[in-house]
Amino acid sequence: MKKQKNGERLRIAMVGHKRMPSREGGIEVVVEELSTRLAARGHRVVCYNRGGHHVSGRQYDVESLKEYKQVRIKTVPTLERKGLAAMTSSFFGALFSAFGPYDVVHFHAEGPCAMLWLPKLFGKRCVATVHGLDHQRAKWGRLARTYIMMGEKCAVKFADEIIVLSRGIQDYFRDTYGRETRFIPNGVTRPEHTEPHLLREWYGLNGGDYILFLARLTEEKGIRYLIEAYRQIRTDKKLVIAGGASDSGEYIRELKALAEGDDRIVFTGFVQGKLLDELYSNAYLYVLPSDLEGMPLSLLEAMSYGNCCVVSDIPECTEVVEDHAVIFEAGNTEKLKEKLELLLEHPELTASYREISADFICGKYNWDQVVDQTLGLYRGEPVKRQQIYAYGSAGQTTSAGNIPSAATHVMYMKSERAADDRK
Repeated sequence: MKKQKNGERLRIAMVGHKRMPSREGGIEVVVEELSTRLAARGHRVVCYNRGGHHVSGRQYDVESLKEYKQVRIKTVPTLERKGLAAMTSSFFGALFSAFGPYDVVHFHAEGPCAMLWLPKLFGKRCVATVHGLDHQRAKWGRLARTYIMMGEKCAVKFADEIIVLSRGIQDYFRDTYGRETRFIPNGVTRPEHTEPHLLREWYGLNGGDYILFLARLTEEKGIRYLIEAYRQIRTDKKLVIAGGASDSGEYIRELKALAEGDDRIVFTGFVQGKLLDELYSNAYLYVLPSDLEGMPLSLLEAMSYGNCCVVSDIPECTEVVEDHAVIFEAGNTEKLKEKLELLLEHPELTASYREISADFICGKYNWDQVVDQTLGLYRGEPVKRQQIYAYGSAGQTTSAGNIPSAATHVMYMKSERAADDRK
């Protein structure tokens, strides 16, 4: 493919997601944000959607669209079996994009990249986004992991550019394959807060009276630690676990069995739209106790709503929050319990994190910057260094004298962690 000139309109195909628009996973959110913003800039974008039912159940199926916000949508043949849906849909997406009139084919996730060689063979410029090291996810068996690893190696060998969402994954590709990648993290948009009307009607929640987990219910999210820690805490605040399955029905049954007998624990199932907004807007705090992540969009969203967040100390989480959230040792239920108890007993500490989280995260991660840098890769231009703000809204920096009083609490939490390390 010839190098595209700056300003020239591109023809772009998106392959590897489930459906767009959809909140079936973080990848789908990324594809929607990228494709609609690219289309708004005048580029022609086609998303090759998976066929079949919503991963959380056919009750969440929506009418298939032909176009969404100027993005054309094509549904490809899909075999609905665990592991085969992604394989078959990405095969046909790659096949159709290989023969289609595209300048760029953008693959999302490692598994679908197993077919990246096909459009590359037909002269297309191929870009791959590795949203996480999917072969490490517990839900996949040996055959699926082998296929995912094949996709990873295919991306390394054939992709013109590989985008990664965390520095840890960038190091992984450099150390494992000697392959350089481009670090372009996801963006986030500042939302509007909504009152808890549906929460009050459906769950009896009034706002500020629940701890929230909101993400896909998969084993690497660490939900078991959260339930075990929460059940040891004396509090009237409920624990709301919001999210749908993703080839993880048996795991969800295990979680519900673990929560059995504690009517403070609420499972909402898959959420989207107004209910999702209300959950983020009215939580006392948000918890993400993951063992494995790529770049957790749910964490970015939770902070954008101004939530106090508690996260595990894996690099993919700590890179996002820096010192603007409470961090505990991954997989350590006792440490998680201690952090939750501290925040429940000190609402002023929780409030201090809420004061700074939205400005920090919305200043640090910006979708327009993501689109600018991605377009640069599509055109074969060098990536511009992304400006990272220490604190504040986009375009601002703050001096030490302007750091809000909440910073004293952040320093307090640092000292708490240091004390823990000395024990």
